[in-house]
Amino acid sequence: MTRFFQDCEPVRYRGPDCSDSLAYRWYDPDRILLGRRMEDHLRFAVCYWHSFVWQGNDPFGGQTFERPWFGDGMSHARQKADAAFQLFELLGAPFFCFHDRDIAPEGDSLAESNRNVREMAELFATRMESTGTRLLWGTANLFSHRRYMAGAATNPDPDVFAYAAAQVKNVLEVTHELGGANYVLWGGREGYETLLNTDLRRELDQMGRFLNLVVEHKHKIGFGGTILIEPKPQEPTKHQYDFDVATVYAFLKRYGLEDEVKVNIEVGHAVLAGHAFEHEIALAQALGIFGSVDMNRNDYQSGWDTDQFPNNVPEVALALYFIVKGGGFTSGGLNFDTKLRRQSLDPEDLLHGHVGAMDCCARGLIAAAAMIEDGSLQIELDSRYAGWGSAPAKAMLAGDLSLEQIADWVEEAGLNPQPRSGRQEYLENLVNRYL
Repeated sequence: MTRFFQDCEPVRYRGPDCSDSLAYRWYDPDRILLGRRMEDHLRFAVCYWHSFVWQGNDPFGGQTFERPWFGDGMSHARQKADAAFQLFELLGAPFFCFHDRDIAPEGDSLAESNRNVREMAELFATRMESTGTRLLWGTANLFSHRRYMAGAATNPDPDVFAYAAAQVKNVLEVTHELGGANYVLWGGREGYETLLNTDLRRELDQMGRFLNLVVEHKHKIGFGGTILIEPKPQEPTKHQYDFDVATVYAFLKRYGLEDEVKVNIEVGHAVLAGHAFEHEIALAQALGIFGSVDMNRNDYQSGWDTDQFPNNVPEVALALYFIVKGGGFTSGGLNFDTKLRRQSLDPEDLLHGHVGAMDCCARGLIAAAAMIEDGSLQIELDSRYAGWGSAPAKAMLAGDLSLEQIADWVEEAGLNPQPRSGRQEYLENLVNRYL
């Protein structure tokens, strides 16, 4: 086996004063914060697709990367796996994630494609046992092939729906056999380009049935992981049905899936939907559907999904504050759905990108833990809503008072409420003290 990352040593924690660019300055897996190891809080995962499949192309230019495994044969797939597990070991990353088409080439039939995936899964099982790397989640690529140009579950052709279902069945079973903690469905083409040729209700019903089929098969095979949907508003379609967390929750409620399916939230997708990342996290927790995270960032000067490595500690700290405050991850984790810039050609660039991102998240976690331990933000929040602890307020929320009774109470008590400051500037300054 030829090593792709030649002359590279495993990345170790060396402390904040270390000047080695390939050492962790903040990510100390065994450091205890709020009673848990840092590794267990963050549950880092490396994505297979951008790291090992993407060739450096963009809408205006072709391949810039030269990798020895670029090709359509099973020998290329095995060589790709060699490089991937080298990276996982060098980083000490506890998890990885994949699509079926990332790890194995498509065959001339679905049966051949599925056999290719299973052959690679057998290799993965061996490598996972020897390295200790685990699978955070698996998924099926239901968007790249031209058969899916009008969607998979929402396709107007029932044959495409059936093909996609058969493809998912295989990957869900493989994910289960590899001990995956979750299974993700990303509806990259589950949406529309124009309403002129789209029956919205029909397509949503198809998508609802598809997801119910996945949940039914999960229980049939005994998969104990979580089924996740990854929201995204647009790109590649003009409008996608899994627009944001709120839209996904409404969809799950309509099709009776709110207790079965959670969300995998991506930073870049939240931004495209017009939301702050922490908003999507907090809303998912409030609705009881928070699952996992794709950690990346967009270039705010570009209007599209650039999938860059995270490097903004204040933004990451706020996201992790809401994640940890809400109870932290159970089956989910922080997957780096990130890709190198097309000019970053060297193997070491993959290491630098992940090391920097993991350190950024570690610094953010340290700040988040300090905010939670200090409790000042929670005190301010509790104070703002303290009035809802009164007997009349509790009665209103409990449904014990009618609208008429509430109106009578206001008049009898002579209520004349005055606004109180939200103290936003103070709170923003308070957060900055921890950074």
